[in-house]
Amino acid sequence: MRWGVLAGIVLVVTMSRLLPLTISSSLFNFSPLGGIALFSGAYFSRKYMAYVLPVVFLWLSNLLIDNIFFAKYYDGFAWFENLEVYFAFLLIVLLGTLMLKQITAPRLAAAAVSSSLLFFLVTNFYVWLGISGIPMYPKTGAGLLACYTAAIPFYWNTLASDVLYVGLLFGGFEYVKRQYPSWVLAKA
Repeated sequence: MRWGVLAGIVLVVTMSRLLPLTISSSLFNFSPLGGIALFSGAYFSRKYMAYVLPVVFLWLSNLLIDNIFFAKYYDGFAWFENLEVYFAFLLIVLLGTLMLKQITAPRLAAAAVSSSLLFFLVTNFYVWLGISGIPMYPKTGAGLLACYTAAIPFYWNTLASDVLYVGLLFGGFEYVKRQYPSWVLAKA
């Protein structure tokens, strides 16, 4: 039962990625991904599921996002774009596994901030390398600094969403554990 509860939570929250895209472009990068990755790393006892399930749901939500909201940026149907996001996501699951063996408010806060920073560093490093599209920055230290500097406005939405979703996911799951202990006590 616990596995189903965790999988359901991860699926529903992953699909909430669509909401900011329908509301406002100023919510770009406001996403549950960091919170989902930390949550999965912390709660799935079968660690392979902490990686596989969220990545599958990420891929499914990306199919919708890339082919409905961002279709104009792709030539044809986009099956598997932005590999840097998947890589960062997997690293954040690992971060959750390592940092959240014991779940406390200070650890959750540190993990949320760390996941935002990790996502920022990894994805913008890929941008600097030019792997995900047109090279935009020279391959120098100054080019890397310019890339990170240009990305700072996007970082704030990532940080805000990671803090919000970590609070909602972990707080919500702790509430469910207290209200319905039989649902979540078994190993997931």
